[in-house]
Amino acid sequence: MRRWVTDRLYAAKRRMYPHDRPGRLARWLNRLDAAQYGAGLLSPRRAVTLEVTGRRTGRPISVPVVVATLGEERYLVSMLGERANWVHNVRASGGRAVLRRGRREPVLLTEVPAAERPPILRRYLRLAPGARPHLPVSATASDAELRTVATAFPVFRVRPDPAARD
Repeated sequence: MRRWVTDRLYAAKRRMYPHDRPGRLARWLNRLDAAQYGAGLLSPRRAVTLEVTGRRTGRPISVPVVVATLGEERYLVSMLGERANWVHNVRASGGRAVLRRGRREPVLLTEVPAAERPPILRRYLRLAPGARPHLPVSATASDAELRTVATAFPVFRVRPDPAARD
């Protein structure tokens, strides 16, 4: 019975993102989550708002994300894969972005090579239940299964932005 319910919930979540793009309801919920996470209100510590400059508009774009920690490192994973707008914007900005959770933290995001992504993806799937419907593997997937999908889901290492301190 539990699996049946989970399957239905995952299907509903996937329908909110047709063609790996947020639909109207998902956009509205993302705006609400971004405001909530950015303020640090009633959300887990790993939930933050990513602000990155839009590659076309030049305006700041805010997106709710989950920070996955593995050891001492922090990572952002694109649950929608390569086509996510924030991924294109981060690449266009040279990795410069801001994480917000009560305060602003200028960061530099560097892309992690696909060969290094499997343990990060596993950790992310454990921390981000909302992302599980979008990745074709589970948190208990083998390393081989994770390696097969690693190239399709960008992962970025989060580091403080040294240029922002000047």
